[in-house]
Amino acid sequence: MQGLESLLVVVLVAALTPMIVAAIPGPGLPQVVILILAGVLIGPQGLGLASTTGIKLIADVGLGFLFLLAGYELDPRLLRAHAGRLAIIGWVISAVIAVGTVAILGSFGFLRAFVPIGLAPTTTALGTLLPILQDHHMLSGDFGRYVLAAGAVGELFPIVAISLFLTGRGEFVAIASILAVGVIAILLTLVPRLIGPARVRAIIHQGRRATSQTTLRWSIVLLLLLLVAAQRFGLDVVLGAVLAGMVLRSWTHGTDIDVAPLEGKLDAVGYGFFIPVFFVAAGMALDVKSIAQNPLRLLVFFVLLLVVRGLPSLLVYRRALPLRQRAEMTFITATTMPLLIALAAIGLSTGVMIPANAAALVGAGVLSVLVYPLIAIALARRGRAAPAGPDAVAGLAGAGAGGVVGAARAAGEPSIPHEAGGADDHGVPPAE
Repeated sequence: MQGLESLLVVVLVAALTPMIVAAIPGPGLPQVVILILAGVLIGPQGLGLASTTGIKLIADVGLGFLFLLAGYELDPRLLRAHAGRLAIIGWVISAVIAVGTVAILGSFGFLRAFVPIGLAPTTTALGTLLPILQDHHMLSGDFGRYVLAAGAVGELFPIVAISLFLTGRGEFVAIASILAVGVIAILLTLVPRLIGPARVRAIIHQGRRATSQTTLRWSIVLLLLLLVAAQRFGLDVVLGAVLAGMVLRSWTHGTDIDVAPLEGKLDAVGYGFFIPVFFVAAGMALDVKSIAQNPLRLLVFFVLLLVVRGLPSLLVYRRALPLRQRAEMTFITATTMPLLIALAAIGLSTGVMIPANAAALVGAGVLSVLVYPLIAIALARRGRAAPAGPDAVAGLAGAGAGGVVGAARAAGEPSIPHEAGGADDHGVPPAE
């Protein structure tokens, strides 16, 4: 019963969040910010209205949905394109900077968990950023492709590194486990071919609006299947969620049927219920007391995210983007959180990370979600040709996360030509 009461409070918070965002004057905070802060408020270290114990499973599924939708947006062709190559170069530079920075901090006795903390600042929270950037029309055109590529690399590469170096097993076993889960994912992509394209189209067409909801149910089965497979092989479940999204993309994009209804349902189930529960639970689990006792650690990690992951964007995209958009990319790529939660949990469970650093690392991730996207949004708005009219402002304030998949997907296509008089790189039409 206690778990049900906690779930009621969390769901109530999630339902009130859009109203709170609409009531706040100005450009409006991302809903993720309100969800996390509300989690701190209602959690054990706040008012004590709810606990994470009874909602842990739902929060874990929410994390899975977050990365499934991120994986669904990942077009492998994008990584082979120019945007993907630049994203990989940027991540490698971040990894090199992280190694040097962590070595310096370690020499001063600031930390002892070199691998988890070294990986942490190389991550980018693409799944968290998608609804924020979509709500502010920042995923269209060339800029959107660079953002999606950088975010995909900033999630995939650290996830693979976590599976390799933080599973507590030999590297050979870790590599074999990754390959095994990868083979399962590849085999799953072949299912539509085995069934037959005509049969797949029939299933999608017949089940998308019926009470059976066949396509949605099989999407959830796919997610849970790969989550369980990753867990059984001792890998981080985030890897399974990303692979599930990529497999689902291969299923749906291999047909000529309009899959927008399925994508809308995934948004509704994910952003309507599971994902908000995950963000509220993340706020509830934040060790505020430990952070308050040593705020310097949080500030160090917060700056580290920007220096290691963000600043290389100024160099990497110097020939691809103007300075303002490179500055936006700097703050976008430095935004992270879900993987920091996983890294902190792994560090604590293995005993290589002290609790103060684990709390500060997660706190820095939360603070990055609170601050860095808002700076990027402010830069984007300043760079637009003319201020939006009253109707556009009203539409912006009312935009929800439901449309994130469609617009992000459009931005993820390898080539979207610019047309004269069309939208700029943020999807905002120029002034007449």
